Amino acid sequence: TEWPETGQPRRAGISAFGVSGTNAHTIIEQAPVYDQAVTDEDPAEDHGVLPWALSARSPEALRAQAEQLRSHLMAHTELGTLDLAYSLVATRSALEHRAVVTAADRAELLRGLDAVAAGEAAPGVMRSVARMSGSTAFLFSGQGAQRLGMGRELYEAFPVFASALDEVCAHLDMLLDRPLKDVVFAAEGSADAELLDRTAFTQPALFAVEVALFRLLSAWG
Repeated sequence: TEWPETGQPRRAGISAFGVSGTNAHTIIEQAPVYDQAVTDEDPAEDHGVLPWALSARSPEALRAQAEQLRSHLMAHTELGTLDLAYSLVATRSALEHRAVVTAADRAELLRGLDAVAAGEAAPGVMRSVARMSGSTAFLFSGQGAQRLGMGRELYEAFPVFASALDEVCAHLDMLLDRPLKDVVFAAEGSADAELLDRTAFTQPALFAVEVALFRLLSAWG
């Protein structure tokens, strides 16, 4: 759609109405154009409360890491707190002994590191030992992820997947006016093809395929 320049920032309103009753509305606006690139040479330090995350193999190593980080920050005052917070999470291994220091400015963060290094309690300092194993949760996606033929290759290749899909479809077929698997595996352009986008078939079809995927993953350990 043509969207000509008018001398004012271009804006668009977007509304999405879900059949479940969930409605979403947003307004987007054209980004401002700058004559010169904005640089981060002097990063602002007013980022609000930031978390600094530390982890190590043992309590002693955790205290040593806090002391090492504090010394590094004292020697490199040009380092920005936001960049450090990001790097501690994104570039460091997540080991079992952990501490998080939260503070609104550099001085508070340094005091928190002092507390971690000394093994002491302090405001904004949390310590714990992470569980390195636990339960696994699987999230089943909702309407919108469906496609004709989804799971067909897995159905043909893996008996575990096929058995699970057949089992779920057998239960759901008692509630539908035609076999669910015929709808899921329908050919493009066939009479059943457009049924997959109807909620009455979309939701059970996704559920059936996702249960079968879960059973296949479980079979693989």
